[in-house]
Amino acid sequence: MRNQSSLANAKRLRTEMTVAEIRLWHHLRAGRFDNRKFRRQTVIGPYIADFTCRAAMLVVEIDGDSHAMQVPYDARRTAFLEEQGWRVIRFTNAGVMRNLEGVLQQLQSLLSPSPLKRERAYSQSNPRSRNRAATAQCIATPRAITRSSIVIRVL
Repeated sequence: MRNQSSLANAKRLRTEMTVAEIRLWHHLRAGRFDNRKFRRQTVIGPYIADFTCRAAMLVVEIDGDSHAMQVPYDARRTAFLEEQGWRVIRFTNAGVMRNLEGVLQQLQSLLSPSPLKRERAYSQSNPRSRNRAATAQCIATPRAITRSSIVIRVL
């Protein structure tokens, strides 16, 4: 069961977002970004993450100036989140305010599977495309098999 004080604190933080968090949230909310569902101020164990995308198991943290003094705390927090299976990416308030497009590009690169992963996902979902090179078949004509009569067909 979730800690009620953590839930109340998360609710309070949703109403007291920084300008940088509001600016990023505008792009992440309601499936606007890569058609992904993001949540804000999500309780994960004893911590509250700024933004999360559950489908990608991604935590996005926007760090203000106070985080320069909290390096050991942030390291423990990140270690805990990673142990729970989350990937954590951090941006500074200044980074979001000065280079929002760059922040969104970095998030896009994390959310987009690599070409290899995309091919793997496609071949797992489409039985006709499974390992096209391995499913090539040799078909011989009814005549005697010679080198010129072998046709390779890719299914």
